[in-house]
This record gives sequence, structure tokens and C-alpha cells, in this order.
Amino acid sequence: MGEEKAGLFGRFRPADPLTRWQRAMAAPSALSTSALSEMNSSMRAMRDRLDTLAAKARTELLSRVSPDDVPGGPEQCDWAMRPAPWRVEMRPRGLVSVASPMELPGAVKLFHDAAHADLSIRQDRVPHWIEGALFGLVLEVYQFDGSFVSLVQDLPQAAIDGLTLAHVITVDIRVEREHPVEVYARLNIQHGPNTETMVRQLDIRDGAGRAEFDLAYSKVNEKRIEKAWLDLIIEGPEMTRIALWDMTVSRAPRADL
Repeated sequence: MGEEKAGLFGRFRPADPLTRWQRAMAAPSALSTSALSEMNSSMRAMRDRLDTLAAKARTELLSRVSPDDVPGGPEQCDWAMRPAPWRVEMRPRGLVSVASPMELPGAVKLFHDAAHADLSIRQDRVPHWIEGALFGLVLEVYQFDGSFVSLVQDLPQAAIDGLTLAHVITVDIRVEREHPVEVYARLNIQHGPNTETMVRQLDIRDGAGRAEFDLAYSKVNEKRIEKAWLDLIIEGPEMTRIALWDMTVSRAPRADL
């Protein structure tokens, strides 16, 4: 058993470059400028790779102590997801002076319509009273001459496979708002050359909000659905802080009345 462990960890021992760098830096004055520059670039590249691997390791460890990583969704739910920013550690953890669009993990993009946007977004561990999500997104907005900030999530193939007009798609969030800004969800479904768009305002009470999209009231051609995406839109977010502690998307067949 001991030999097996030694062999396993032996495969993950630091490579020779670290040893070479340690020896070289014992007398850095003896190195040429080009050699130091090349070594510094290699060290920074390795640090970036190690940071990414460490983030993956922390995410995996956290998921093992938080078994409720996959949301259950409403009763009779046949598909559900928690988007990546609420379950996978971001690298870097924070962004300032955010441009539009800005790519986030897991096919999520941040958009805004401001010419001058003094805003930041960071990923924090969720407070103890949040169940399911590992991380949350905290948006801090200062000077902002636009009208909205939105998070756009591409829905995976599993969300549209078998999707029919008999389905209801539900968006649930847990949120803290410094000021009572309005939050909307917009569902977009591309079917053939057309795109059906449905908008709902989230009814937020005690930090929890929900929006439901009953596809029976849409004009979607269910036989030609190609893709779908969801916008979470924060309206007029100037001089405020918004913490999105959780977000889940699910679908379920409409209950027969």
C-alpha cells in the first residue's frame, strides 16, 4: 500500500524546472538579463497554470462537503442546473472596470450599456444561510451612465432536448440588494429563423426571487428549437451593491389542472 501511495504522489512531484530555478536564483547576479527575463516569464506561466489547477482542486473539495450542488428544482422537474459562477471557482476572483461583454466561467457573459461604467464584480463564498451554491457573485456599481447590467447564460443541450410547449421554465435566485433595484429574467429560444423572447420581473421577497415562463403562451415551434439562452437583467444599478448568492434554472412539465 505504501508503495502505491509513493507511486501515485511521485507522478505529481514538481518538475525539474523548479529545481533549476532554485539553483540559478542562489546567485542571480551571475545571470544575464535575457536569462532572467526568460526565467521570469516561465515562472509566471507556471504560476498561472498552478493557480488554475488549485482553483479546480478547491472547487472539487468544496463540492464534496456540499452535496447539494445540483438543484432539485420544482416538483416533477425533468432538468435543472446551477450556472458555473455559483459552483465553480473563478480565476481571477474579481474584475474591476468591467467592459461589455465580459466572459465569465461556464458560458456566462456580463453585458451593460454604459459608456462609463465604474463597476466591479467578484466571486465570494456564500454566507452560511445559503444552501446549495458554493459561491456567489457580488456586483458593486458606482458611477454608471447606463440603464442595465445583465448576466447572459447559454442553456445546455440537455435543457432543450425534449423541450415542448407543455413545459414551464423556472428561474430562482437568492439576492441581497443595498437598494431595491428591479431584476428581470428574459428567456430567449431560437427556433428555425425566429427567436421567441419572454420577459418576467422577479418577485423578490425576503431575499428570494422567482420567475416562471410557461411555454404554452409562446409561439415557439417546438420541432425546430435550436438553442436557448437566459438573461438576468438588473435595471438602473448605479451607486449600489447587489449580491447574487444563488441562481438556478429548471424545467418541468406543466401541472394538469
